[in-house]
Amino acid sequence: MRDESLKAVMVTDDGRLRGLVTDRDLTVRILADGGDVSARTVAEACGAELASVAPEDDVDRALMLMHAKELRHLPVIDNGQPVGIIALRDLTAERAPDFALDSYGAADSLA
Repeated sequence: MRDESLKAVMVTDDGRLRGLVTDRDLTVRILADGGDVSARTVAEACGAELASVAPEDDVDRALMLMHAKELRHLPVIDNGQPVGIIALRDLTAERAPDFALDSYGAADSLA
């Protein structure tokens, strides 16, 4: 994930989505526990909540689902097959580009 600058990856089994692992999941569920990281499995890092959207779903549906489930990433599933991941950051930029740019600028100025 670090090498590819990814914030989330889908976990699949035989082409079916089984979970989603985010950078935060790895930090909270795996790294914070300490111990031998190489002995831990991806399944241990997967978030418990598995929600998804379809490519034809509108942005409002994705935003409402993310808000209701307190998620920052949603897998996109087409005919039972995972085809991508949409991030809250992407949706925020889509719905309110000026707000998204201001937020990123504010974050940079705080660093």
